[in-house]
Amino acid sequence: QLQLVESGGGVVQSGGSLRLSCVASGFTLDYYVIAWFRQAPGKERAGVSCISGSDGKTYYADSVKGRFTISRDNAKNTVYLEMNNLKPEDTGVYYCAVRVTLSVEAMCLSSGEDLAPSNWGKGTLVTVSS
Repeated sequence: QLQLVESGGGVVQSGGSLRLSCVASGFTLDYYVIAWFRQAPGKERAGVSCISGSDGKTYYADSVKGRFTISRDNAKNTVYLEMNNLKPEDTGVYYCAVRVTLSVEAMCLSSGEDLAPSNWGKGTLVTVSS
């Protein structure tokens, strides 16, 4: 049974850093594209960064380029999102999601609405204070 569990969220001041983790179980990352989505207060959920579990290709939304780094550890079946120089607009619930077949760019630009609930984690809250 596919399961994703996020952790690492918290409250941080503007300019600070956090590292989010997404631990996968019930499947191996090698055959999936893994995404971090963010839902900011009052806004639609949007892709922040995505990574291919097979070849490590990555994609970043323009708003986080140069500040966030996505990585994976296939041995640990875990995907990370290192977030530096955080800004108040980075505040939101961060979810990881997986899909078997899609490019990293397409995954991040999608809404993910067509994904089954089991393809999503429950999220972790990041709050950046100014």
